Amino acid sequence: MRRVGVGAGLLLLAAWTLPAAAFNSFVVSDIRIEGLRRISAGTVFTYLPVKAGETFDEEASARAVRGLFKTGFFKDVRIARGTGDVLVVEVVERPAVSSIEFDGNKDIETEQLLDALKQIGLAQGQVFDRLLLEKVQRELERQYFARGKYGVEVKTTVTPLERNRVALNIKISEGKAARIRQIDIIGVKAFDVDDIQDRFELTGPGWLTFITKSDRYAKQKLSGDLEALRSFYLDRGYVHFQITSTQVTITPDKQEMYVTINVEEGEQYKIGEVKLAGDLVVADQDLFDQVTLRQGQVFSRKDVTETADQLSDRLGDEGYAFANVNAIPDINEEERTVQLTYFIDPGKRSYVRRINFRGNTKTADEVLRREMRQLEGAWFSTKKLERSRERLDRLGFFEEVNLETPAVPGAPDQVDAEFTVTEKPSGNFLAGIGYSQASGINFTTSVSQDNFLGTGKRVSVAFNNSDISRVYSFAYTDPYHTVDGVSRGFSGYLRETDAAAANISDYSTDVLGGSVNYGIPITEFDSVNFVVRLENTKLNTVTTSSTEINDFVRQNGDDYITLAMELSWQSDSRNRALLPDAGRYQRLSGEVSVPGGDLTYYKISYDDEVYVPLSGGFIGNFGGRVGYGDGYGDTNALPFFEHYFAGGVRSVRGYKSNTLGPDDSRGDPFGGSLLVTASAEVIIPTPIEKYNKTLRLSGFFDMGNTFSSQQDFDVGDLRQSTGVQAVWVSPFGPLTFVVAQPLNDKTGDSTETFQFTLGSTF
Repeated sequence: MRRVGVGAGLLLLAAWTLPAAAFNSFVVSDIRIEGLRRISAGTVFTYLPVKAGETFDEEASARAVRGLFKTGFFKDVRIARGTGDVLVVEVVERPAVSSIEFDGNKDIETEQLLDALKQIGLAQGQVFDRLLLEKVQRELERQYFARGKYGVEVKTTVTPLERNRVALNIKISEGKAARIRQIDIIGVKAFDVDDIQDRFELTGPGWLTFITKSDRYAKQKLSGDLEALRSFYLDRGYVHFQITSTQVTITPDKQEMYVTINVEEGEQYKIGEVKLAGDLVVADQDLFDQVTLRQGQVFSRKDVTETADQLSDRLGDEGYAFANVNAIPDINEEERTVQLTYFIDPGKRSYVRRINFRGNTKTADEVLRREMRQLEGAWFSTKKLERSRERLDRLGFFEEVNLETPAVPGAPDQVDAEFTVTEKPSGNFLAGIGYSQASGINFTTSVSQDNFLGTGKRVSVAFNNSDISRVYSFAYTDPYHTVDGVSRGFSGYLRETDAAAANISDYSTDVLGGSVNYGIPITEFDSVNFVVRLENTKLNTVTTSSTEINDFVRQNGDDYITLAMELSWQSDSRNRALLPDAGRYQRLSGEVSVPGGDLTYYKISYDDEVYVPLSGGFIGNFGGRVGYGDGYGDTNALPFFEHYFAGGVRSVRGYKSNTLGPDDSRGDPFGGSLLVTASAEVIIPTPIEKYNKTLRLSGFFDMGNTFSSQQDFDVGDLRQSTGVQAVWVSPFGPLTFVVAQPLNDKTGDSTETFQFTLGSTF
C-alpha cells in the first residue's frame, strides 16, 4: 500500500510541474504569447513576473502559471524557453458564454434569474467555467425555495459553438408552491392568536386563498410576518418581547408546510417621563406640542417613532433641513416604565438655493413653478415642500412626483429642491360604453387635453348618449388666468333629456346653454367660484304628462330663456380625488336666475364629506347634503325640472334612482324643492397595500328623502338603508357594486337589493 501511495504522489507531482518546463534561469530576450483568441496580451503580461532583459527562473515560472490559472480565463497554461532565450507562454482559453436561455420559468422573470446568475459570475460574454454549473443549480433552487417551490428541478445543457463559445440552456420544472397547512405561535398569553395572525401576509388554508394565494409559503413573506409580529408586541408595551425560534417543516412530498413560531412575551411597560434635550432652537412648548406621548399610557414603538418624526418635521419647518431627533429610552424594570428623552441635534439652518424640475419634457416649467409653496432664497420648510409636491401630484399630468433636497456642495447652509416628474399623456381620445341602473346603457365620445400644449390649460369636446340624455359639450379652463391663481373658463352645451327614462315624470327638455366661470383661491384649500350661465330650455310634454306639468306650461309656457348666476365656496383637503381616505370636502353654493328672464328662482345647497381614521386601520367616511330651492317674482315655485331627487347608488342606496319623495298626479316621481341626505361609511382596510387606491370595500348606513317644501319636512319620512359597497377602479373603468337593505321602506317605494354602475373604455 505504501508503494502505491508513493507512486500516485509522484504522478501528481509530475502533472503539476508539467505546464512549466524545467529550465535553468536565463535572461529573457523577448516574450511570445501563443493561443490567445479573445483575451488581450496585456492581461497575460499583467501576471508575468518578468520583462524582456530580466532573469527568469523556475520559481517565477510557477508563480506565473498559478496567477494565470487564477484569472479563470484559461483551462491550460504552459511556459517554456524558446530559441534565442525567448519566453514562450502557451495558453488555451476557456470558452465564452454566447447566450443563456431559460425554459419553463413562469414564477420568476428571466431578467431576475439572469441577475441571480450574474452574482455568482455567470453572464453572457463572460468566461465559461464548468465548475460553475453546480453553483448555477444551487442558486436557481435557492431562488425558487424562497418562493416555496421545493419541488423545482433544474437541468443545464451546454452546447459548444464556433469561435470557442458555448450556449447555455437551463430548463426549469418549477413544480407547485408548497402550501401552508398550519401556522402555530407558541407562547402567546396576552392576546388572541387569531388577532395576531390576522396581521400576517401568510395564512393557512382558507376559502379565498385560491385568489389571495396567502397560503403559499415564501421566505420573504415569513420574514415580513415575523417583523409584523415583533411590531405588534412592541406597539403594545412589550419591550422585552423576543422571537426565540422559528421552525419551518415540509412534508415528504414537498407539498405542505408547517410553521411554528416560539415567542417570549415578557411584561407590559408604560410611558414614564418624556423629556427634550439637546439644542432646542425652537421654543420648548412648541416642540412639546408635537409630542403625542403621555405619561402612563402603554409604550408603543410606533408612537415613539411618530413623535420623533413630528419633532423633525417641526424643526424642518423652521429651516433645519438636516435635523436629527433620537429617542433614548431608559427602562425602569421595577416600575415597568420607559422614560424617553428626545435628543435634538438641529444642525445648521438652511435656505433653499434653487428649485429645479426634471422630466417635464412636455409641460412648461412655469406650470410646475406656479404650484410651489416653497420659494427660492427662503428658509427650508418641510411642510411647504411637501405641499408643493402634493400640488404637482394633484395636477394629474404626472404618474410620479419625487422630491429630493440635496445639500449644496461647499455651502452647509443651503439645499436645492429637486422635483423629478414622470409625465403621462394628458390628451385623451375616448370612445366608451357604460351601464348604470339609473341611466341604462350610455355611449361616450370625447376629445380632451388637460395640459394643452404644455400650458396646464384644459380643453375638451364631448358627446354622451344614454337612455336618459344626449349631451354635446365644449369646455375650456385656464387654471391660472392671473398670476395669483384666479381661474377662468367657459363652456357651451346642448343637452336633450328624457325624464321618463330616469324614473321621473313624463316629459323631456332640450337645453342649449353656455357659461363663464371664475375661481378665486382664498386659502391653500379654499376657493370661491362665480358662474354666469345663459340657457334656453324647451319643454316637451306628451299626452301622458301629469297635471302638475301641464299646469306649469299653461302658466309659464314651454320655452324659457334664463340667466343664472352661481356663487359657491369650496374647501377640499382630501389627499386624492379618487378613493380618498383622509381630509375633508365642503361646498356651499347659491344659484339665482336673475330678473328679466322667463323664469325666476333660486337654489341653495351644502355638501360635506369627511374622512376620519378609526382604530385597526379602518376609516370613517361621513357625509351629507342639503339642498333647497324656490321661485320668486312671477315664478311661484321652483321649476319642476330643477327639482332635487333622491335614491340610487350616489344618494340613498337600496332605493331605485330618483324615486324617493313626492309623486305627481300620475304616480310618477316628481322630486321636490328640499333635499336632505346623510351617509355614514366604515371603509375596511384593503389587505394588500398596492390595491389601496384601486379597490375599496365598505359598510354603510344611508338616510334621506326629498320634500315638496320645507313645511313638509318630517324626520320620520327620511328613508334609511344599510349594506355593503365595493368599488373597483379597473382597467376598464370604475365599477361600483352595492348590496343594500332598506330599513323603513313604505308602500309605494321602489327598492333594489342589488345596485351597480359600470363604465368601460375601448
